[in-house]
Amino acid sequence: MFLVLIVTAGLMVLRLAGELLLSALNRAEVGRHASAPPPAVAAIMDAATYKKSVAYTLEKSRFGAVAEIFDTLLLALVIFGGVLPILFAHVAAWGGPGAVWDDTLFILIAGILLSIPGLPFEWWGQFRLEAKFGFNQSTQGLWFADKLKGLALALVIGYPLLWAMLGLVEWVGKSWWIWGFALIFGFQLLMLVLYPKLILPLFNKLTPLPEGELRTRLLALGDRTGFKATAIQVMDGSKRSAHSNAFFTGFGRFRRIVLYDTLVAQLTAEELEAVLAHEIGHYRCGHIPKMIALSAGMMLATFAGIAWLARSPWFNLTFGFPPGELAPAFLLFGLLSGLVTFWFSPLGNLLSRKHEYEADAFARNAMGGKEPMIGALRKLAQKNLSNLTPHPWFSAVYYSHPTLVERERALNAA
Repeated sequence: MFLVLIVTAGLMVLRLAGELLLSALNRAEVGRHASAPPPAVAAIMDAATYKKSVAYTLEKSRFGAVAEIFDTLLLALVIFGGVLPILFAHVAAWGGPGAVWDDTLFILIAGILLSIPGLPFEWWGQFRLEAKFGFNQSTQGLWFADKLKGLALALVIGYPLLWAMLGLVEWVGKSWWIWGFALIFGFQLLMLVLYPKLILPLFNKLTPLPEGELRTRLLALGDRTGFKATAIQVMDGSKRSAHSNAFFTGFGRFRRIVLYDTLVAQLTAEELEAVLAHEIGHYRCGHIPKMIALSAGMMLATFAGIAWLARSPWFNLTFGFPPGELAPAFLLFGLLSGLVTFWFSPLGNLLSRKHEYEADAFARNAMGGKEPMIGALRKLAQKNLSNLTPHPWFSAVYYSHPTLVERERALNAA
């Protein structure tokens, strides 16, 4: 058991060292091009905007490094300090033998308590860093309201879902993990339909896209690409941030397109059409079912791993919990799995970037040329102060999208 603790500590140190090294390499690469950007980058941003993007990238990187150190120290304190076993013992005393509701409550309480130390970093990032570069549009009241709504949702939705999942052990025995996977995966599919209808409106206002050139263009695009959506809606993302985005949710007849109001304000009708064509490209190229299938496979493996760890007496005992208890195994897996999955993130990003190239190519073909897509990407990079000169290792680990220079090169290649 002592060896497991040593390995765990070693993985914590290795991940932190990897994160800090990648951040330092990225800052050095950005700094190297600060005064003289590559020609491809100079063609995308004017000098003043590029200078601001460099400052934004460097400040975010330094702030992120501090947050990574803090998160690692907090994780070490929680894992090795005996805090969680004490909490588990106290909460378990509230229920009787075989009770499930107290195990569920333990996971929720632990999750809530562990999120509290990071709140000052979230606040600083929002109201200091983002505000400094003109992105923050939120208020203190809205920020706190969002946190309270998130807590309420965790209690209203998370508690019964966790209770049902943990209760499967009593209901179906050793095969609980298969049924647990089916329960959570089915819930995720259900949320694809319910989220834009029930959850998203709690945080943002959605309004139908008004009649006009943009709506006509987008509907015509949907018709010629075989993408039928029940609604095109505009979301008031500007009340929190000046960053912009677009996405579609749901599937089948529940599918709907959502545009940030900031995106609508920043792009021309033709460029917005290209952005939507890119999103439709993900659908038409089959990326959505592929990613859902991959997610399902990974989730099934996760449940199998948790079941194996919960049955292994050494796992719970190593971290101070009674053997065979499922709730601590769930929590420990959630806290520690990132120490391993961090090193596999380049593989997931590699697949994601492949999908982005394919969606870009679809948009180029749907628009009859590359110019609308390139114009949209350039404006988004300028408005969001994107880092256009990341270190290759940093982008491999952290970027799910190719850099703008890489995307333009691919769009120009065909």
